[in-house]
Amino acid sequence: MTLVTMKEMLEKAKAEQYAVAQFNLNGVQWAQAILQAAEEERSPVILAASDRMVPFLGGYRVIAVMVAELVKEMGITVPVALHLDHGMKVENCKKAIDAGFTSVMIDGSHDPIGQNIAMTGEVVAYARRYGVSVEAEVGTVGGMEDGMVGGIRYADPEECAALVKETRVDALAAALGSVHGPYRGEPVLGFAEMEQISDLVGIPLVLHGASGIPEHQIRRAISLGHAKININTECLQAWAAALRKTLNADPGLYDPRAILTPGTEAIKEAARAKLREFGSAGKA
Repeated sequence: MTLVTMKEMLEKAKAEQYAVAQFNLNGVQWAQAILQAAEEERSPVILAASDRMVPFLGGYRVIAVMVAELVKEMGITVPVALHLDHGMKVENCKKAIDAGFTSVMIDGSHDPIGQNIAMTGEVVAYARRYGVSVEAEVGTVGGMEDGMVGGIRYADPEECAALVKETRVDALAAALGSVHGPYRGEPVLGFAEMEQISDLVGIPLVLHGASGIPEHQIRRAISLGHAKININTECLQAWAAALRKTLNADPGLYDPRAILTPGTEAIKEAARAKLREFGSAGKA
């Protein structure tokens, strides 16, 4: 199967009350493990490269070719979208689209809403030429992502409505209390604001920083319009724990396959658990 956009998969998920998982890429292991998990669970899936990770992963074109070829070589038959996560600039989103990404996020959340709308509108106009889906963000997700630390700023419902109306974006990340990275205590999401925003915009919502959010809150977020949920930290933690266990068990080990394979399996199992939790298993 060739790569697809996330527009149709998110619209279907919203209508049927489940969520499609986005898993961030941190190397080829992640792509292999997540694709295998999605295929085994018969689930649509979104592979994402965070814009700040793109140089580490080899560049936009390398990422796009790697994912597209893995889908072919592994015989993946479920829908797979390749998404640019937190695109920092309009130009970066265009580079990702030109390279073969099927979806992009333009993150203008740190700018005034007028500038955010202008940036998002420019990306949407460019993406439409290539049939690429676009995600935008209003408000700011707290915590740390790829070395960047930020505080929480709740999305303003009227700003969300204005952005969606003026740009016709495909999905909206409305920041309502989630954070990137580990939580300290149980997170508290703004469900009242979530319901209001979902009613106002009418498009699929995106939950960033979902690693560590309790399942009952995940289910409620899905019921209030979240059709895409982003996971990274839990897969990273599972990989790191497996790596430490392997190296501690045999300090003299140096074969990369022996060292890294348990980590790949750990990523796969963590991904499988999320596909089931979000209700997308069996929906491909």
